[in-house]
Amino acid sequence: MHLPRHPRRRSAAWASAAVTAAVLLTSPLPAAAAGNDTSPKVDTALQKAVQDGGEASFFVVLKDQADLSGAKKKKSHAAKAKAAYKALRETATDSQTSIDSFLDKKKVGHQDYWIADAVYVTGDQDLVNELAARSDVEKIVKEHTYKLDDLETRTTNVETQDATKKAVDKAVQSAGTDDTSTPEWGVSDIQADKVWDEYDDTGQGIVIANVDTGVQYDHPDLVANYRGNNGDGTFTHDYNFYDATGQCATSAPCDNSGHGTHTMGTMVGRNGIGVAPGATWIAAKGCESDSCSDESLLAAGQWILAPTDSNGENPRPDMAPNIVNNSWGGGDTTFYEDIVEAWNSAGIFEAFAAGNDGDGTTCSTTHAPGSQAPSYGVGAYDSSGKIASFSGFGPSLVDGSEKPNISAPGVDVRSAWPGSTYNTISGTSMATPHVAGAVALLWSAAPSLIGDIDATRALLNEGARNVDDTHCGGTSDSNDVWGEGKLDIYASVGLAPHTAATVTGTVTDSATGKALSGISVKATDAVGTARTVKTGSDGAYRLTLAAGTYSFALSGYGYSSKSLTDVAITESQKLTEDFTLDAVTSHKVTGTVLDVQGRPLSKATVTVEGTPVNPVTTDASGAFTLSDVAEGTYTLSVTPADPKLCNGSYSGSLVVDGDETAKIKLPALSDSAGNSCTPATYSWVKGTTDVSLSGDEDATTVSLPFAVSLYGVSYTSASITTNGLINFLEPRIGDYANTALPTAARPNGTIAALWDDLVLDKKSTVQTATTGAKGNRQFAIIWNKAAYADGSADRATFEAVFDEATGSVTLQYKTVDDRGASATIGIENQTGTDGLQYAYNQSVVSASSAVTFTQGEK
Repeated sequence: MHLPRHPRRRSAAWASAAVTAAVLLTSPLPAAAAGNDTSPKVDTALQKAVQDGGEASFFVVLKDQADLSGAKKKKSHAAKAKAAYKALRETATDSQTSIDSFLDKKKVGHQDYWIADAVYVTGDQDLVNELAARSDVEKIVKEHTYKLDDLETRTTNVETQDATKKAVDKAVQSAGTDDTSTPEWGVSDIQADKVWDEYDDTGQGIVIANVDTGVQYDHPDLVANYRGNNGDGTFTHDYNFYDATGQCATSAPCDNSGHGTHTMGTMVGRNGIGVAPGATWIAAKGCESDSCSDESLLAAGQWILAPTDSNGENPRPDMAPNIVNNSWGGGDTTFYEDIVEAWNSAGIFEAFAAGNDGDGTTCSTTHAPGSQAPSYGVGAYDSSGKIASFSGFGPSLVDGSEKPNISAPGVDVRSAWPGSTYNTISGTSMATPHVAGAVALLWSAAPSLIGDIDATRALLNEGARNVDDTHCGGTSDSNDVWGEGKLDIYASVGLAPHTAATVTGTVTDSATGKALSGISVKATDAVGTARTVKTGSDGAYRLTLAAGTYSFALSGYGYSSKSLTDVAITESQKLTEDFTLDAVTSHKVTGTVLDVQGRPLSKATVTVEGTPVNPVTTDASGAFTLSDVAEGTYTLSVTPADPKLCNGSYSGSLVVDGDETAKIKLPALSDSAGNSCTPATYSWVKGTTDVSLSGDEDATTVSLPFAVSLYGVSYTSASITTNGLINFLEPRIGDYANTALPTAARPNGTIAALWDDLVLDKKSTVQTATTGAKGNRQFAIIWNKAAYADGSADRATFEAVFDEATGSVTLQYKTVDDRGASATIGIENQTGTDGLQYAYNQSVVSASSAVTFTQGEK
């Protein structure tokens, strides 16, 4: 039977949206009632999904939980984050060893998470029952998708900012300037502007993050205080942005919804839209578009505690943010509570939207995670001072706690929007960033509070303006409609301990006296607590510091670093420290780039990361020249133009103390598991045994003459599809819409030999062949003269050859008729979280070409 024929090509975004739409139809329910045959460890939604032979993706949450008490006792923010990360990783590694071994033996793919000690798998009723019977399993929860707050009113107030490019360029160059223009009504209502004026406090030195749909990082109101802004027209996205969803086209922050840009604007935006326009921001994209999957949220939650590079590697808990905003939620059961506890132990203040399911009357309409006791949940009110009709009320259905904790402006909130514009929308999503921004003001004014979650909540609660509404429970000054009342950060800052010293000064060029903007000024105390600000266009900086002994470090491109140690600072001291920096000499950097096989590579891009030096491309001989690189230590990166020769990207240290020459050989293209590819010598294996497979959108399973490994899992059978896929997990059909790799959307656990919309007609065959002696055999799966579903006359003959001795697989192309440009070629793991993509809709393969994928050791 043929599926209805849709337009030939569907995008990865379409596939993701289809999965999301299906997931949103269900939500987790309480655990099984007594008398059900399934273990009470298994939630009802999962039970329903796997009954009658069904299959579902779910999380196995283990009993062992990390002891985070030691992290809470640490004094500095960095020390807390490091200790929490270490405890969580060690616990997860120990407790997951046994279950991982069990799953590997059953040939079930899995993704492990350390922040919640959970393992993500896909399986049927039998697997669920086996896992539930294990003594190390606490509960098993069906994968759930959380919604972003519905935007209760979306006015078409999307205003284009004039001369956007000029505004962005100006903002980039003035990374230290605080723009506190006329504030929006919500900013003024919580009296943030009075904090700016009376305390000279706009959140300097505090880092805020959001877990949301991403951020337009170069929005004119946001670009200046993005932590990845180097202040010289360049950006470093490693450790400053992470896309857990795989939706962004590059490593740069993106926002395919607008929601994340809007919430970030309310927290730190310039031109009066942000509560703390002097704070610095980073972001984790944990929401695919208008919803957020458990899988992405867990990955984003881990990144918040231990930011990584853009590839999700080399974690740095010392670079964790101080505050994280979460304007999403839904449902009444979640294990995201584990992440909240981890953040709190690391001294990261979290704020959660209480939800938009209220009707102005009904109680217990808040939703998790904002409705859980460990979370600081936020309700919304309008400019007239009335609670928003949509704002969720308590008490919490999860644990009976009073919710929300506090309320903030959330109706008709104007903030940043993708496209360098503005939009005015409503929701508890809009209220929550007012609270996150307010904490940045509080911590900047009173740095002794940084990382003290309990004391901070107490001050927010004490400063709030009480509202008497007890119809859902509580008292006149603390109830389940308003929480502690309306946020008033001016009052809370006034109640805070005002013992901080203020350090101000200017940074200038030692030779010319010119004010230097974008210079990083970092103050670190004896226990490792660090505050960092950047100088403004006038070279000025301002830091508020708790009493102690500090070291100051200044750095900026083109200038020698400078440090000042053992600076004793007393309570309430007003200290002026001016600095002059010496310009350094610039030099020429030349070199040659070689491909993975040692041959000169042309058209590769060579970049000195984090500098204003313009990237260059290599010429026909692989040579490049970078002029005027200032003395210093940098990261030199090389990116090939395409993966045709399996060239990976290079990143290495570059020390410039004179004219430099570099000879760079690119590594093999590889994935996180260490799998790599190399061009291979074409050696066609002729088919000998016909496989019963024909038509459109079909699949069949064949036995393998020897075990084949994919991402550490061994298989003795595989499914072959008409669309050029080998699938080790399921006999999937209907996969004519090829996607980029990896992607969480099914199919997963695959080898894409030539994944396209193919048809096997009367001229086509699929065959297998086994050659060689035992221990040194090869097994080939061959597609002969496969046709294209669009009716063209083109044909493709290709094969996948598995090698018993090396464990590698070689993909060979006898004829492709220039149609490889519409296919996906590569391998992907069992959960769609890792993959090695050789080509996605690129002209990479040609007749008589071959590429070998070698198994990694990770």
